[in-house]
Amino acid sequence: MVTPEDIQAWIAEGMENSDVKVQGDGQHFEAVIISPEFIGKSLIQRHQMVYGVLGERMKSQIHALSMKTLTPDEL
Repeated sequence: MVTPEDIQAWIAEGMENSDVKVQGDGQHFEAVIISPEFIGKSLIQRHQMVYGVLGERMKSQIHALSMKTLTPDEL
């Protein structure tokens, strides 16, 4: 079973210099991701970046993931 800590580690690995917090119950997860990589990107582009980092895990291991994607200036 995937844990919030797994998802947090996977995102942090793929997006250096990011602050990642994930909560969830094993099926539904909520992530808050703060990254300078999001600067100048639309909401859709930001989510696509995270989905790209998670890759096939989004299809096979993660049932549902909601995200808040912010730049450091948007805090």
